[in-house]
Amino acid sequence: MQSENPIISDFVKLMNSAAGTFVGMTREARDSARERVKEAMGGLDFVSREEFDAVKDMAAKAREENEKLAARIEALEARLGK
Repeated sequence: MQSENPIISDFVKLMNSAAGTFVGMTREARDSARERVKEAMGGLDFVSREEFDAVKDMAAKAREENEKLAARIEALEARLGK
C-alpha cells in the first residue's frame, strides 16, 4: 500500500538515498583499507609458499650431505689414527 502523504514519500526517498550513500561509503572505506594494507605489506619481503618449500628441501638435502661428509671424515680420521 503506497502512501499519498508527500512528507512520508519524501522521507522514504531520503532514507533510500541515505542507505545507498552508506553502502557506497562502506565499499569505498573497505577498498581504501585494502589498498593501504597492500601498500604496507608491499614494503615487507615475503616469499611464496613454493619458494619456501624449495629452500626447505635444499636445506634438508644440505643437512643430509653434511652428515654424510662428517661420517666420512670421522671414518678417515679413525683410519689415520690407527
